[in-house]
Amino acid sequence: MSRPVPFCWYELMTGDADGAAEFYGAVVGWSFSAPDPQSPIDYRMILRSDGGGNGGVLQLSEAMRQGGAHPAWVPYLAVADIDTALSAVEADGGRTLMPRTDIDEGSFAMVTDPQGVPFYLMQPRPPAKQPGAQSDAFKADGVQHVRWHDLATPDPADAKAFYRRHFGFEFNNVMPMGELGEYAFIDFGAQALGGIMPLVGGRMPGWQVYFGVPSALQARDAIVRAGGTILTEPHQVPGGDWVVIAQDPQGAQFGVVGPRGE
Repeated sequence: MSRPVPFCWYELMTGDADGAAEFYGAVVGWSFSAPDPQSPIDYRMILRSDGGGNGGVLQLSEAMRQGGAHPAWVPYLAVADIDTALSAVEADGGRTLMPRTDIDEGSFAMVTDPQGVPFYLMQPRPPAKQPGAQSDAFKADGVQHVRWHDLATPDPADAKAFYRRHFGFEFNNVMPMGELGEYAFIDFGAQALGGIMPLVGGRMPGWQVYFGVPSALQARDAIVRAGGTILTEPHQVPGGDWVVIAQDPQGAQFGVVGPRGE
């Protein structure tokens, strides 16, 4: 049995959770759960059509915004021990943005890598009745799952070394991008998870996630109809799939990937 990939959850931070539900429902096919009325924050679950969960939605409060939070997709990376991982990230030039928090599903903390890119550490806790349960939020060929991850960073060499040390990423292949540098593919065992590249085109440093869709062209049209902004028109990528990069109406950047479709 292959090792589960580190990417285990995805969080959308947004200023309008209701608007995001309409947008991603139209584009990806998800639905969002209602917020827990007993919770001090507005947090909703992202639900796929097959009943599985693919992430969460955090409604940003004014205090969060004043603290620097902005609309974005942020991945969770699984670790065996949250405290050990936190200490190791901090010792390696990362920073803790939100300390350890414990919930029924496990323990997590928000950190940055040495280049300031935010992500979450997560020590998952499987349900008692399913001790072997693993996240399926990432699925390389899945519709409504995350299928790919890009990291745009000001220091690709240092970022590769950091993620190799802490998460076991491998970098066995690169794709030249001319004057833009190299795109280094992220491998984990036998699976390709994404790539690391230099900052290009004024993009902010950060992780970008790509959601599986049945048709890239139809998703592109749905993004426009739902009020999103197309940043990169549909184009074919190595392997034959088609990709669209866009921004949702609240300002979070993301990608979709799948067959070209009609």
